[in-house]
Amino acid sequence: MTPDPAPPARDAAGHAPVPLTKEPESPERDVPGGGRDRGHRTHRPWSARRVPAALVAAVILVAAVAALADVIAVRAGRPAAAWRRQLADALATRPVDDLWMLTGAAVAAAAGVWLIVLALTPGLRRWLPLRRPADCPRLRASLDRDGAAALLRDAATRVPGVGAARIRVRRHRVKARADVRFRDPRRVKEDLAAVLDEECDRLALARPPRVTVRVRQRTD
Repeated sequence: MTPDPAPPARDAAGHAPVPLTKEPESPERDVPGGGRDRGHRTHRPWSARRVPAALVAAVILVAAVAALADVIAVRAGRPAAAWRRQLADALATRPVDDLWMLTGAAVAAAAGVWLIVLALTPGLRRWLPLRRPADCPRLRASLDRDGAAALLRDAATRVPGVGAARIRVRRHRVKARADVRFRDPRRVKEDLAAVLDEECDRLALARPPRVTVRVRQRTD
C-alpha cells in the first residue's frame, strides 16, 4: 500500500495549480458490492500447471519407454513381454461390458475431463487480480487473499465497538463477522459495512466483491 500523495502546493493567490495531464475517462458501470468498475478489467494470472504436466509427462514417458523396449526386443528375435501378451489377450477377449473394462474407461474419462478443466481454467484462485492503471494498461498485478483479508481485518478492528473481527475473502464476496463489545450493534454493523466497502475500493480489485457483515453482541 502506498501513502496518499501530499496536497498540491498553492501559488501566491491561493489557487492550486492545474495538473498538466488528466487521467482519461472511461465508462463506469455498477457492479455487485456497490462499487464502480472503471473499465480496466483484468483476469487472474494463468497457472503454469507444473505438477499435472509433470505427472502426465512421466506416465507417458514410462509407457512409451516400456513399449519401445519391448518392440526392440521383439525385433531382435526375443519373445514379447508377458505383460504385453496378457494386455493384448485381455483387450481381444474381454467384452465391452466387463467390469474391468468399464472401470478403466471411467478412469480414463475422469483423467481426460480433469486435464481439459486444467487446460481451460486459469487456476491460482488464491490471487485476486487488481485493476489496470489507465496510463499502463499492460501492467498486471494481483493480491493474495490472505493479504486482502488481513488488510480488511485491520480496518474492521478500527471501527468503534468492534472487539474482534474475522474476514473471509472469496472471489466475489467478502464475509465479515465481528464481535461487538459496546455501542448499538446495528450502528456498528452500518459503520463496519461502510468501512469495509471503502477499504475494498482502496484495494483496487478488478472485480469489487460484495461485502456481507454479521455482528453479535459480546458482553463477556
